[in-house]
Amino acid sequence: MDEGSELSLTIAQTVQRLKGSHLHSQIERQAKECLHQPEIKLESLKEDVRSFLKTSGWERQLQNAVYRELHVQLPPSHPAAPPEHLKEPLAYMRKAQASWEKRVLKSLNSMSTELGVPLARMRPAAEQKELSNKWNEMGTDEPDLTSVRPVYAPKDFLEVLISLRNPNHDGSEDVGVRSHWGLIQVPLNVRDIPQLRQAYSELNLTSGQLGIDDHAHIHPDMFENEYVQIGKKVVLEQDSAAAQQYSRQGCPTGLRADLWALILNSTNQPQDVMYYEQLTAGVIQHDLLVDNLIYKDVKLTASNDDYYFVFEDFLYQVLLCFSRDTAVLEHFKYNSATPPKSFIQGKGEDEECAVVYPPNGVIPFHGFSMYVAPLCFLYNEPSKLYSVFREVYSRYFFRLHSISSSPSGVVSLCLQFERLLQTHLPQLFYHLRQIEAQPLRIAFKWMVRAFSGYLSSDQLLLLWDRILGYDSLEVVAVLAAAVFAFRAENLMEVTSLASAEAVLADLSTLKVMPLIQIFLFATAI
Repeated sequence: MDEGSELSLTIAQTVQRLKGSHLHSQIERQAKECLHQPEIKLESLKEDVRSFLKTSGWERQLQNAVYRELHVQLPPSHPAAPPEHLKEPLAYMRKAQASWEKRVLKSLNSMSTELGVPLARMRPAAEQKELSNKWNEMGTDEPDLTSVRPVYAPKDFLEVLISLRNPNHDGSEDVGVRSHWGLIQVPLNVRDIPQLRQAYSELNLTSGQLGIDDHAHIHPDMFENEYVQIGKKVVLEQDSAAAQQYSRQGCPTGLRADLWALILNSTNQPQDVMYYEQLTAGVIQHDLLVDNLIYKDVKLTASNDDYYFVFEDFLYQVLLCFSRDTAVLEHFKYNSATPPKSFIQGKGEDEECAVVYPPNGVIPFHGFSMYVAPLCFLYNEPSKLYSVFREVYSRYFFRLHSISSSPSGVVSLCLQFERLLQTHLPQLFYHLRQIEAQPLRIAFKWMVRAFSGYLSSDQLLLLWDRILGYDSLEVVAVLAAAVFAFRAENLMEVTSLASAEAVLADLSTLKVMPLIQIFLFATAI
């Protein structure tokens, strides 16, 4: 398609999506109401209404909504392309994802059979009342979880990614390259250091950054004071695009919650609060088997974490509501995955009786709750926390557990991590490979959780600033490679996978931004 028709198609899709939104009806109502104002003249009606919407802030809200749509929409493609190609263009990736989904659903169904617990049931009235009363302190009295096990862990998913092969690609063509050293053997384009330097130019060593203690050219206090003032202006202007650009150099602690909500266009208006309350009512009415997976996951991860154990109740509330939120299904339009389906009991396996299960189409795995935990530092109002998490998940984190060729997808991140190490630390990569301590086996658990639970919370939030600022998860792979570069000397001494893991066991003292900057901008090419 040429550029003109591509733009027309994008505009048409965006208009279509916004037409059914709450914002559209609000703007329509405001435009009608303003007709009664004396300054609105019939002869200049169009201009006067437009001017009113601008001065009253509605135009900016519309701009932010359009900006959000452009981030989550599928890129325009050939009109004849079948729908599945839009979600994932490579057939072997689609096939691998479908096969993985079957495996996960089978694991969930066998757990239901083994435990004798239905996938979903209506709670008796007494149980509903009890849950409603203890909604804010669910951590004190959860069900018996001894026989519940996670449906899968990141290491199971890694084995699937390692086995991925493109049937049309002849591997012998790459003999001259170090591609056979790594575990990921699929030919995807990932950026090298010169390309990353260009893409992440705001992170260069001479730019001011939040999260770095010493700036060679400017006193940190001066930089921070001035930077915070700019941040306050960005929040005041309520401009999503400006907030996104600003967060590339880090968000000040006091402004981060507002800036992230602005980037994600998460407004928390009365209708959002009401929607969250409806989801809460859904949790109280119905018990799902995946609730046990959520309880178990929070117990195994966040509850044992020095930073996040205090948020246990928040995590239950958000994740239980999330599992019932059918609005999450929207992201499957641009996700390579397909929501899992189950059959209504007693109706047989008739396709018409198949329903999406869980209602949001996302089966939680070991570590899933760590996608929410860091956000608890920013938002203490459950409905606000919920809407920001849902948006972060639907834009970014779903890519960390689905098989796709997306540059922000987990396969590309793994390949990028391996390529960066092979190119810039070939001796280290070769040494670890020789002792059967493939670097990806160590780094995968960090990347699949976007480092949540591995870095200290303040450093993790600085990393996530950049994910939102650059609208990409690529920086996660760069940080993983930078960690290996930082510990390279010790890693060259190890003789087994266990000792390599011991060297990299504690990342809580690391400073994220200096590591990334040095790796990207001080590495000789």
